[in-house]
Amino acid sequence: MQFVDFLRVSVLLSAAAATALAIITVLSAAPNSDTAVFICAGWWLVAAIGGVWLGRASHVNPRIARLLAQAKPTKTMPEHRPGGILLNRLWPLLLYTVIAGGLALLAPQIPGIAAGFAIIWSLSWRRQDAAVEAIEERDGIRFYVLRTSPIRPIELERAPGFKAIHPERMNGAAT
Repeated sequence: MQFVDFLRVSVLLSAAAATALAIITVLSAAPNSDTAVFICAGWWLVAAIGGVWLGRASHVNPRIARLLAQAKPTKTMPEHRPGGILLNRLWPLLLYTVIAGGLALLAPQIPGIAAGFAIIWSLSWRRQDAAVEAIEERDGIRFYVLRTSPIRPIELERAPGFKAIHPERMNGAAT
């Protein structure tokens, strides 16, 4: 699976987890108290503003830059199993969502708080795929996620790709 696609899907799944947790919060808090829903909605607004603020930069996150620099070179295409790689790498998000959603039985505020953190995560990582894609275009390579143990850190492979050739500009005009 291409690393750019992995980043896109992880942002979308994090946003989906936030949505699911917000729905669980509203459904579990509505019969008891509207106050909890309004407090959680305020937290979600603060989380959204914080996530947008954290994700405002258009450059690669230092952790991703380190991961790209450590990518192992290869000349062949890696195996294509996106479902397995996503489950292998994003199982903590699934576990986080299921546990926080289940804790709604104890207190509806718990999934509401968890939804805020998922909002922060998805909004702060929303531009990382474009930054990695720009590096891939510039260098003429593609980064692929390797299938590793679910408890080991993520590893990437660097394979040849297509280099973007843009015309040189002299004094603001194309040559």
